[in-house]
Amino acid sequence: MKLLVYSAKDFEIPFLEKANQGQHKVFYTKTSLNSETALRAVGHNAISIFSGDDASSIVLEKLWDLGVRYIALRSAGHNNVNLKMARRFGFKVANAPDYSPHAIAEHATALLLALNRKIIIANRQVTAYNFLQNGLTGFNLNGKTVGLIGTGKIGRVMAKIMHGFGCKILAYDIKPNIDLIGQYGVTYTSLNNLCKKSHFISLHLPLTQDSHHMINKEILDLMNKDAILINTSRGGLVQTNELIKALESKIIAGYCTDVYEKERGVFFKNHSKTGIPDEQLKKLLSLPNVLLTPHQGFITKEALTNIADTTFENLNCWEEGRICKNELGQQTINS
Repeated sequence: MKLLVYSAKDFEIPFLEKANQGQHKVFYTKTSLNSETALRAVGHNAISIFSGDDASSIVLEKLWDLGVRYIALRSAGHNNVNLKMARRFGFKVANAPDYSPHAIAEHATALLLALNRKIIIANRQVTAYNFLQNGLTGFNLNGKTVGLIGTGKIGRVMAKIMHGFGCKILAYDIKPNIDLIGQYGVTYTSLNNLCKKSHFISLHLPLTQDSHHMINKEILDLMNKDAILINTSRGGLVQTNELIKALESKIIAGYCTDVYEKERGVFFKNHSKTGIPDEQLKKLLSLPNVLLTPHQGFITKEALTNIADTTFENLNCWEEGRICKNELGQQTINS
């Protein structure tokens, strides 16, 4: 296949090159996919995109007219792809669903520890030669109650990690994992009860029509005033304007996240010289009880290797006429 990789990042290209093994003719562009950059795919029958790329209906129509027939996502999430339209045109679309649940769960844990134990503040102080300990008080995770919203592959790893810290684990999922009850003492409960009882809450579920703005004013108001919310899934799970109000009014204690509701056009780019126009994001970043990282949870050697391997395995399956286990078919579209 002749493949164009959109949103190609310098750190991932060596992993993609190794996984390809020279089988496909691959071209890279740092540009993200949108209605204008779709024209770059002329002469290619396959593209690879990331979570920040736009594969909406108008973009898909342009890609189809240009001769693109295969779309390989380098991400597990696929809410940026209009799957119904993709199926209508006849595209083959596949994602990388299991690249490394440990990478994401470990990053969620790192965010929680960094915010709770004031690691960023402490580092800023000591680099200014201020070695006082005022304002650096945190709390032990041991003995606290963690609420896991979503217990899929990443949520399961998070449960294991929190069990290791000695936490009591509450969980909410429309499809409970019975094994977690016996392995880590997980107690499944309602979303409302989880929010009322948890000292910190971690989100581990995909962004769908049902989960969009799941964390809204009503849910935030249920949370403990000392609670910390952790989001390494999708920014759209949280209603950002209501979150900011809750943080400012101390309805909850803190928010640590690797994602943002309106990442497109902002994340994966360097705006240090020009600044950003998003006033809501500026406000979020200005709050002392917020820790935000730039969608880096997947950036581990292991995860990048798995993503690259899965991307080219999907392409190989299509080229060789084999069944592609990661193909996003009718069941995914309707879910």
